[in-house]
Amino acid sequence: MHEGILLQDTDPEKDLTDGGETIITRTDEDDGSKKRLRDHLRKTLSHRQSKSGRATTGRRCGFPCTRDHAWCRYATRYPPREYFVLTEAGKPVFVSRPGGEDSDNMTSVIGIMQALISVFIDDGDRIRCINAGRTHINFLLRPPLYYVCSSSWGEPESVTRSHLDYLHLQIISIVTAGQLRRIFERRTNFDLRRLLNGAESFLVSLLDRIEYDFAMTTSSLHCLMVEGGLRKRAADVLLPTTKIKDILYILLIANGRVITLIRPRKHSIHPADIHIILNTIHSPSILHSPAPTSWIPVCLPKYNPNNFVNAYISFLRTKDTDTTSEHSTTSSNNNEDAITPTIPFQSVRAEEHGDSDAVLVCISGGGEFDSVREWCDTATKKLESDGILSDIRKALHSGQTEYSVATLGIPGLRHFVYKSRGLVQITAPTFEDPYDSVQAKRRIITLYQTLHDGIHARSGQTGTLKLQYIRTETESVMGWITQPFELYIALSPLLPKTAAVGAANAVVRWVKKEESSLFLKDSPTF
Repeated sequence: MHEGILLQDTDPEKDLTDGGETIITRTDEDDGSKKRLRDHLRKTLSHRQSKSGRATTGRRCGFPCTRDHAWCRYATRYPPREYFVLTEAGKPVFVSRPGGEDSDNMTSVIGIMQALISVFIDDGDRIRCINAGRTHINFLLRPPLYYVCSSSWGEPESVTRSHLDYLHLQIISIVTAGQLRRIFERRTNFDLRRLLNGAESFLVSLLDRIEYDFAMTTSSLHCLMVEGGLRKRAADVLLPTTKIKDILYILLIANGRVITLIRPRKHSIHPADIHIILNTIHSPSILHSPAPTSWIPVCLPKYNPNNFVNAYISFLRTKDTDTTSEHSTTSSNNNEDAITPTIPFQSVRAEEHGDSDAVLVCISGGGEFDSVREWCDTATKKLESDGILSDIRKALHSGQTEYSVATLGIPGLRHFVYKSRGLVQITAPTFEDPYDSVQAKRRIITLYQTLHDGIHARSGQTGTLKLQYIRTETESVMGWITQPFELYIALSPLLPKTAAVGAANAVVRWVKKEESSLFLKDSPTF
């Protein structure tokens, strides 16, 4: 039984999307070509190892980063990362590069990736990473799919591996793990793009979100900042008074963040599933749809990777609209061999929605579409009549749902991210000068990720850390972990370490004072 709102992600490297042990199968390729590639790889690796000699092993072991540190020299430019998804047979599934898998040299690039992976598989091993100067190529094997990321940002290996894992979870949300398994057991050379046709926007949207969303890096939730009383009023209205069969979760969302979450008494929800829900409803194909209410089949991989649930999504607008049409089909989600589950879809003509719209999401494991929709309509009217939606809109439009680092009044503090480990939630101020440009945001997020990786020993370090401090020419950053919280702060590089410690303590005191508005502390259950 889980008593907390969110599940802790105790083992980020473990694949939870498949209940069984992962088995990697060999593909049929030319043995001669594979042997030559294997011999060349071994020769290259042996040469590099002998050349490196006594290489240092404590590269991210907690010592201050000086201005001539290699990582600091590399973190000056942040060109777009490139992501690739391919099948075991080497067929492309998704490519983030402009032009995608249709570009001229993409077939050969995918072929080389598949050959590299298969060479290591033949030796009973798995390839994880290739380091080529400033460029790092990371691999994540989730048969029957392979995921690859090429990046020159200087981030730790664990960061891009987590990105690849989220890509996998997003694909599983569209085509379940069980479906993937059955499809490729029957046809190893199946072209998965046929099933994902039209779903590329979900993957592109995910990659855009994950670049700046530190909640995804820390496997936590970033709630909307609202007054605690308003959050409680919304939760009380959304608590079902009558038993609705198979209802799982009810979420009220605004500005892309959760306001409140209603759940079964004995069941928590994994943060990764919430991020999949947030990305799905805010991807362009849904966000800019002319329908403010809709039913969407989605698989929540951490809840059940082999079945779909039904998500009723209602954008709560200020103006009433009339239903113009309603479409329904008779296909059922209980059919495990169904490729694309279809459910009743209600289309309502409306204007385009914005990210600031409040959204009501009801996740149901069954097929009681009418009762769920009727309950949501009743709850929406109650939210409107009680003035709750009006108060949320006022808070959004007046900027009360965001805060500046200047609000804390801490000298030298430029930015911070605070994670409540017990609540599995983070809070952070808005990005302002000197982090108001794209390059500056990427730089500070990458520094935070480096701290997070070192503190948790995510990339093979010899041990975890309680405190890590890095100073560059542009800022100094510090990561600090205790039993109740994690804290990552950015300050002026001119400040001494003692000032960083003092600023960290001041941030902790401020968050504790404001935690009722920053975090979702109590959520009703049914």
